[in-house]
Amino acid sequence: MQHSLAGDLQAVRARIDAAARAAGRDPAGVRLLAVSKTWPAEDVRALAALGQEHFAENRVQELTGKAAALADLPDLRWHLVGQLQRNKAAAVVRLGASVHSVDRLPLVAALARAAEHEERLVDVYVQVDLGGPEGELGQRGGAVPAEVPGLADAVGEAAGLRLRGLMAVAPRGEEPAPAFARLAELAARVRSDHPTASELSAGMSGDLEAAVAAGATVVRVGTALFGRRALASDADSTEGPLRSS
Repeated sequence: MQHSLAGDLQAVRARIDAAARAAGRDPAGVRLLAVSKTWPAEDVRALAALGQEHFAENRVQELTGKAAALADLPDLRWHLVGQLQRNKAAAVVRLGASVHSVDRLPLVAALARAAEHEERLVDVYVQVDLGGPEGELGQRGGAVPAEVPGLADAVGEAAGLRLRGLMAVAPRGEEPAPAFARLAELAARVRSDHPTASELSAGMSGDLEAAVAAGATVVRVGTALFGRRALASDADSTEGPLRSS
């Protein structure tokens, strides 16, 4: 398993490097976020031994469980990429995890309260709904683009939160490049008001090249690292089989 993980990690890093160079970018400006959901903690440990530091989970329970199992690895950096309920915000904040899926004002408030209580500074990404080929929304989760500036302002005004940027998943049924171009344009507008929002979390196993070309600084890769997941419910996630390679 470790040999396979090592080869897959090398292949994904090579793809990121090639995509960045093709876009005229420094590959060091793109961070790989390994989406380890549904895979055992020992796989995370194996990738960490190969130099991977940033890992993401889709569910809070799995995030907290793996963080506890791997507490002896202090260099791990945890991220939550799935939808977050307000009553679970405190658990994520206690871990010091970055939250990539902030999509509504009540969640901003819950994270801010938890950050104040835990005396932590929480890195936050506003998730954007990029719509679909006919302009329909609600496919992949996130705030509609018109709501994003207001959410960004709310995060920026919260003392315990730090706006890191935007996150989105390419719509189903549409080439990813146009969607990522819309995301990059929105990110530039948000960044003009919030200088800390310098990151763009976009791109997965099947479309990371298009995301890097559009300026992504974080790519969320699961399938290309760990293999194809067997759970049907993963199809609706921020890194699932539908857009995997």
